[in-house]
Amino acid sequence: MKKSPSKKNATPSRTTKRKTSAKKPARKQGPAVPETLSKFINEILVPVDFSGYSKNALRYAVPLARQYGASLHLIYVIEPTIYPADLGFGQVVMPGVEEEIRTKSEHELQSLIKEEIGNKVKADANVRLGKPHQEILKEAEEKNIDLIIIATHGHTGVEQILFGSTAMRVVRLAKCPVLTVRPLPE
Repeated sequence: MKKSPSKKNATPSRTTKRKTSAKKPARKQGPAVPETLSKFINEILVPVDFSGYSKNALRYAVPLARQYGASLHLIYVIEPTIYPADLGFGQVVMPGVEEEIRTKSEHELQSLIKEEIGNKVKADANVRLGKPHQEILKEAEEKNIDLIIIATHGHTGVEQILFGSTAMRVVRLAKCPVLTVRPLPE
């Protein structure tokens, strides 16, 4: 009767890998990528002007906030209404009009939260008065925002050159990352 070969003398099985002398090229070691961004993204700001573009940006923000367990903060900015006056008195500000716009805007923001966000994530809204890009940046600073999600739309051509866009100014001046959402193709 033949003895079965001992394990020492056994031939390698098909699943055993053979060592090769060829080395793989060394990979550059970059900064470690975190497994999740949840510790970095806790507060997300979404500027809203009630256009379809800004509502689309909100639709991007909701699943991101849900995925990272972040809170959403919506902001609407009312630009001061200034009317030219007659008789050389200069410009006149109409505070009653602004207060009416503020009340309607707050109501619309709450409706938007109810319709688009529901109870998927924690959300709040704020209405501010001033230049949109400045107020968005102030809100981001005051609420320690980790990410701003803003729609790109608005001025085109000569207006863009003369005035710039709110999104462009926010991207350029924000102290936190900004995600810009382009309009959906038609």
